[in-house]
Amino acid sequence: MNGAGVIVRVTLRECLRRRVLVVVALLTVAFLALYSVATHFAFSAVNTARVHQNGTLVDANALAGATLLGLAMFATLFLGAVLAVFLTFNVVRGDAEQGLLQPIVVRPIGRTVFVAARLGAACGLCASYTALVYGASVVITGLEGGWWPDSIVMPGVALAAAVCILAAISLLGSVYLSTIANGIAVLMIYGAGLVSGLLGQIGYSLPSERLQQIGKVASWALPFDALYQAGLHALTADTSGFTGVIVHLGPFGGAQGAGPLLGVWAVGYATVVLAATAVGLKRRDL
Repeated sequence: MNGAGVIVRVTLRECLRRRVLVVVALLTVAFLALYSVATHFAFSAVNTARVHQNGTLVDANALAGATLLGLAMFATLFLGAVLAVFLTFNVVRGDAEQGLLQPIVVRPIGRTVFVAARLGAACGLCASYTALVYGASVVITGLEGGWWPDSIVMPGVALAAAVCILAAISLLGSVYLSTIANGIAVLMIYGAGLVSGLLGQIGYSLPSERLQQIGKVASWALPFDALYQAGLHALTADTSGFTGVIVHLGPFGGAQGAGPLLGVWAVGYATVVLAATAVGLKRRDL
């Protein structure tokens, strides 16, 4: 445990030394300021408008709030994914090529503890950051428009879990790929997962069984997308009627409720990826 604590402290000091947290904090403040301005003007327009769809009056406030917060969740997941990738994409091969890894993995720390500690540190930072940005977005939306999501906690938990899955994938890639190649690969996997999820939602709307199957397979193979969809669904889980139908088909990814096995699968997936990373590092000649 002492060795793991040392690795976590080294990771945090590395982030401070490279000014990663400073850059992230400045850009996050800029994003939240922009979101606050956009939310203010969006709700100002909604308060003077009446939205009809096929003769049915739609709850414009709920529609605007869910859409804006869905946008914020999309941006939060992206920012969290970028942070997770940049904290882990050079952990093994990149540091080994610079001679930074060899002195760390010697006894008594060991390679398995090193991998687990680096993933734990990355997940702690990324999950805290994601929860903080999501919480700020919820508060901004609520104060500006008076609209609050049906579930406040669940979407934040889902986003935090999603970025941890991405951090685990990036850590595994760092064993086998160079720094730049790994960063590009993980970001492309991230994009592919979101696109596959959208295809699945389009399949439910058309309907198309093939597209639905693509979405299901992608959700199991890349559970961060399923977690994101579950978070979106939780925003308006109790919203019914035509308004509920519209917001569940939001422009930033379809909402899909979490099945009973999603949480178990996500934990098992991260555990298997972590084990594969540890095995890969053990076999690697440093």
